[in-house]
Order: sequence, then C-alpha cells, then structure tokens
Amino acid sequence: MTRTVRIAISGSAGTGKTALGTALAKRLDLPFIPEGMRERLAAGLDVHALSAVQFRDLVVELYDEAQANMTRATAAHGGFVADRGPIDYLAFWLYYGFAADLAATETFAARTAGDAAGLDVTVVLPWGAIPLIADGIRAPNPWRQLHFQALFEGLVRTRIEPERLLWLPADVLALSDREAWVLDRTASF
Repeated sequence: MTRTVRIAISGSAGTGKTALGTALAKRLDLPFIPEGMRERLAAGLDVHALSAVQFRDLVVELYDEAQANMTRATAAHGGFVADRGPIDYLAFWLYYGFAADLAATETFAARTAGDAAGLDVTVVLPWGAIPLIADGIRAPNPWRQLHFQALFEGLVRTRIEPERLLWLPADVLALSDREAWVLDRTASF
C-alpha cells in the first residue's frame, strides 16, 4: 500500500516511536527516517562528555540531518515516516536549557514551526502506556521522560494545527493496533 504522506511519530523516549514508525513505513512503502541521536548513542557517543555548547550544536546538527532526510524522502518517494518531528527538537532545545540565548531560540523555534507545517500529521504517543525499558540507549528514568513529554505536548498544542495532530490513546497498546489506528486516521492522505 503506497501512499504519499509525511508522518512524524513523536513523544518521549520509550513510547514506541521506532517500532510504530518502522511498521508504518513498511506498510505504506515509504522510507523510515530514524532518530539520529539513538544511532549516535548506540555507536558510543557519551553526551555527558559534551559541553553545553557542543550539546546544543549536536541538537541542531540532528535537526538539520532529520530535515535533510525528510526533504530527500519527499523528493524521491513523496513522503516518509519519521522517528521524531520538528517540535521534538524544539522540546529538546528547551528541555536542555538552551533558551537563555533568546535570539537563537526564536530562530530555532521559527524553523521548527515552519518545518512542522510541512508534515501531514504528527502522531503523539502517550507517556507511560508501555513499560520503559532500560536498554542502555535512552534514559530509563520515567519521571525525566514525563518531564520531556509534558513540555513536548504543550509545544505541539501551540505549534501544530489540531487537525494535523493525532493523539494515540493510552489504551491502544499492541503494535498492530497502533498501526491500524494510525492508518485508519490517515487514510484520506
């Protein structure tokens, strides 16, 4: 089933973004755009060894990389399924305390809002619906993940039009049910 749709799967770590995104991309015959940070952490990146400036630059680098991948996938395939969307990166920017530089924050916020407008839909996965697994990649502290999720949800409510947001219910747990839920709600794209 090939459809030209641009979907971001969003939310805190451990909510099932990668599993759902991979399944949807396969089902829709579209490229899956993985999260760059996850790849770097799996390859051995120690974010604690980075200075605040280096970490901020890494967030921008990851954002630029994701946007370039989305642009290429749209040009080549008409769409994609991405593990994270633009507003996730704005949430990272704010969560990690980079807002002290007002000009840089305003510029980054404007970029993310503009790029989020290029998505057909952002699927927000619920915090705490599935158990958080300590896999050595993501932070296993559920309260840190809730903190990020609360910030992220506040941002998407103000930065993305409601008709382009899908809030996956917390009681839709099985991967096949999550996939069917999203496919049913994006069938018109």
